[in-house]
Amino acid sequence: MDWGGWTILWLASEWLIRLVMLPVIVLRKARPTTCLAWLAVIFFLPWPGLVVYLLIGENRLGRKRLEQRRSRFADLRIQQRAVPVPAGGSAGVTLAEDDDGTDGYRPRDFSPETPLIPDDFQPMVSLVEKFTGWPVSSGNQVAFLCDAELMVDRLAAEIDAAKDHVHLLFFIFRDDYLGRRVGDALIRAAERGVVCRVLVDAVGSRRMFRGLGAELRGHGVQLVPALPARLYRLPFARLDLRNHRKLAVIDGRVAYTGSQNIVEPSYGHRKAGRWHDITARIVGPAVHHLQLLFSEDWFHETGEWLDLPRYFPPPAACGDSVLQVLPSGPDMPGELFQDIFVKAVFLARERIILTTPYFIPDEPLMMALRLAAYRGVRVDLVIPKRSDHPAVDAAGAFYYSRLVRDGVNVHYFLPGLLHAKTTTIDGRLAIFGSANYDIRSFLLNFELNLLLYSPPAVEELVRLQERYLSLSQRLREDALPDRVWPRRLWINLAKLLSPLL
Repeated sequence: MDWGGWTILWLASEWLIRLVMLPVIVLRKARPTTCLAWLAVIFFLPWPGLVVYLLIGENRLGRKRLEQRRSRFADLRIQQRAVPVPAGGSAGVTLAEDDDGTDGYRPRDFSPETPLIPDDFQPMVSLVEKFTGWPVSSGNQVAFLCDAELMVDRLAAEIDAAKDHVHLLFFIFRDDYLGRRVGDALIRAAERGVVCRVLVDAVGSRRMFRGLGAELRGHGVQLVPALPARLYRLPFARLDLRNHRKLAVIDGRVAYTGSQNIVEPSYGHRKAGRWHDITARIVGPAVHHLQLLFSEDWFHETGEWLDLPRYFPPPAACGDSVLQVLPSGPDMPGELFQDIFVKAVFLARERIILTTPYFIPDEPLMMALRLAAYRGVRVDLVIPKRSDHPAVDAAGAFYYSRLVRDGVNVHYFLPGLLHAKTTTIDGRLAIFGSANYDIRSFLLNFELNLLLYSPPAVEELVRLQERYLSLSQRLREDALPDRVWPRRLWINLAKLLSPLL
């Protein structure tokens, strides 16, 4: 066949891909923006676009995994029963009998109708509980750690003090000096008989399995990859659905969660600078909810359900913080995290402060932020001047430039990559955790966030946000990145892919 024949064959194959993929994408993609983005990719780059779509186009976890998650989710909802709230308003975990006749601890529901939560937050509390099964809990002690080395030192010290078990779940666990610090503590714990379970994302932590990972396993630490990305699973499960959660639970009595991975702060794109994170150390009844979340993720990777009294020791009310665990992921019903986030923005009356490394909102969140600014709410959005993903930065510039013109205050964080994901509403409500404010976190990743309803804890988070603001430069309307033509072209090209980023 001559070149002319090959050319005709190539062009025919491209049009065949376009014609076949048109109904596939239109019928499978419910969100119009995502649908149009995929159609654009397939139309302009048929063969590369087809390959990319096969890799990450379908929101598939695999039928067995979905059935397991839904089954366990239903079981947890059935097992929850209302119990009286103790005098201190503390939610606890009470002893229950399992189906097999053995005793185990389960989180017990209690009514969120409590004076500790303002009336305007009650619908949001009920919405989270309806879709996740996690009730609100009070009597917690929450302390924020915003220094990476301090957080790792505290975590290593907790592991050294562990008497029964250590459970870690992280997106990135790297074989560097901070990873070694935690790894050494795990080895010491395992050698003295503490059961150590470590669940890390198979892609985010892929480099640690040969070196540090092999050493951990050699000393008895149970190290398991979450959501393994293997090509033979391509027909059954999407490869880029990741477990982005960060969680540590020690002896069922103390938990750490937030935005920080087990990695040194200069990780990633060197030009972005040092990473800045926030982790919460939690003691109190909410630790049991976090323990149960770890148990669920561990079960879906290993088949082992951690439901023994040793993992849920009787909780003690040791603080005044009221909070609610908000897990999200592609197995959850609806776009839960996004819905809660938008609902919180609409509740604002005075001030909203948001910090995030990646900002690619969809239209509901854009509308909520615009309307907040229009009704006189002061909205401050703090983002890094440069992140480790240039295409994400360009797409984000399209959205925050529009918000600046609508009266939202956008600030560039200058000292490095601001990786803390926080939102506070009027100093009364906070959303805090692992989720970025982008479509990937809203729809694809398994994330872990907390809703904080207590003014003291929220005010502490506001003080950290104010510190970030003091180290930032406000973006003026006459200096928007889309005012220069070459940059504006790049930004508008990147926005076309924003539903896929």
